[in-house]
Amino acid sequence: MRYTGYPDARRNLYSSCPMNSRSSAIFTALAAAALFGAATPLAKALLGSMSPFLVAGLFYLGSGIGLGIGIIVRRLRTSTTESTRHGISRAELPWLLGAIAAGGVAGPALLMLGLSGTPAATSSLLLNLEGVLTAVIAWVVFRENVDVQVFLGMVAIVAGGVMLSWQPAGAGIPGGALLIVAACLCWAIDNNLTRKVSTNDAMVIACLKGLIAGPVNLAIAFATGASLPAAGMVGAAMTTGLAGYGVSLVLFVIALRHLGTARTGAYFSVAPLFGVALSLVIWPELPHLSFWIAAASMALGIWLHVRERHEHQHTHERLAHTHRHRHDEHHQHEHDFAYAGDEPHTHPHVHLPITHSHAHFPDVHHRHSH
Repeated sequence: MRYTGYPDARRNLYSSCPMNSRSSAIFTALAAAALFGAATPLAKALLGSMSPFLVAGLFYLGSGIGLGIGIIVRRLRTSTTESTRHGISRAELPWLLGAIAAGGVAGPALLMLGLSGTPAATSSLLLNLEGVLTAVIAWVVFRENVDVQVFLGMVAIVAGGVMLSWQPAGAGIPGGALLIVAACLCWAIDNNLTRKVSTNDAMVIACLKGLIAGPVNLAIAFATGASLPAAGMVGAAMTTGLAGYGVSLVLFVIALRHLGTARTGAYFSVAPLFGVALSLVIWPELPHLSFWIAAASMALGIWLHVRERHEHQHTHERLAHTHRHRHDEHHQHEHDFAYAGDEPHTHPHVHLPITHSHAHFPDVHHRHSH
């Protein structure tokens, strides 16, 4: 295929992560962290009147229904061409179903069980382990590249979480905390499996997870004797789920697509800080010195990640896939349909082999070996 008709291509290197696109992807990851982190103390408040499985089920059901409505509205508001989006392929289904089982069923159930016996602030801070475990799996199992600066940034973020969740000698490790750690492992597996389907519509991925995980958790809740609370509580739980589990996941998948699993997980690791901040608002108390030290440590970690510049000569192998894109340096192709020049758009396309050098992240086009 040859590339014709797009004079601005060299100035629009979206896949090469110029500063504006890179900043946008980082902001997206941090926004996902903020929404998810804020949901933790709210879940703690709801657990006083609901079973853990019921809260998890309502969270995900609210996420699935809310995003489903959003998808319908989006489709009605866009043209036929723009609203056409590729479906998840059969080869990708095992990855998606595995992600839903680990992150949509096991993870939230373990979290809710852990929250019922763990202080809200401690619970929020333990959740930083999700980013750590996500990065470890990405580096060890999926061989995603990691630079020293990125590793040090992750260490700084984790150190912040440890400072805030550390208990005095002899206090031991509460059983609830172990359940939260197990939930983090499930979500770390979920994040790495979701990377395999991240080129698909992020809203559809998050919606499917909600519509499957929600009823499963609700079925478990009802089977163990739970009953629905007042309509107001149900609405509050579903609304919290839409923001903290639905919109947050949509943003996470978008960031995953452009930053890679480990780096997205690292930014997402600051979610506990947002959770602690909200818990201090809900249950007012003067923050300890450790809170500010931990916040500074996490800020240092984010700074180390933001200033990363990974650049070297690399080769793109031939790749055929479908995703929403602009015609940048990595998308120089012709179209087998009537194309009016609208961008971004979605259609199957082929990347021909190319060797070049530029700054990049391990996104969907840069998963090469080093």
